[in-house]
Amino acid sequence: MPLNPHATWWLYLVPILVGWVTLALVNANLAQGKDRRGGVWFLLSLVLGPLATLALTFLPRARRRLF
Repeated sequence: MPLNPHATWWLYLVPILVGWVTLALVNANLAQGKDRRGGVWFLLSLVLGPLATLALTFLPRARRRLF
């Protein structure tokens, strides 16, 4: 018996969600490499997705505080 095409919509959604979360993890790592908070950028990336990647790419390295 073939699968109902209307019942398998989640099969298309799962790879997109996995890719979105993977991108958020990559962005968190990229942010930490630029001395920024990885957790904050992870959450921002979950909301903004590729736009957060673009922003992180052009942001300069964060300054370290002296005190």
